Amino acid sequence: MARKSLIQREKKRKKLEQKYHLIRRSSKKEIRKVPSLSDKWEIHGKLESLPRNSAPTRLHRRCFSTGRPRANYRDFGLSGHILREMVNACLLPGATRSSW
Repeated sequence: MARKSLIQREKKRKKLEQKYHLIRRSSKKEIRKVPSLSDKWEIHGKLESLPRNSAPTRLHRRCFSTGRPRANYRDFGLSGHILREMVNACLLPGATRSSW
């Protein structure tokens, strides 16, 4: 199980990303449209003034049941070993069991 503080940190990052999403997207569109380099630098300064944790690249997918940040399967939202346990317990229909 992941530490609670790390899970809460991820939730905070997700809220920040949603809050600044429109500002970030509109600034990036402006950068593409503006022809002069000085205006691009100005807009880039606005992007840099946004909080770092509001960037979408800082988000991590976490396992739904354990909070593990690595080895996650997007289709299920689970980490590898939890997924294997659920398949072996026949909790996921259509998944094939295998031994490693």
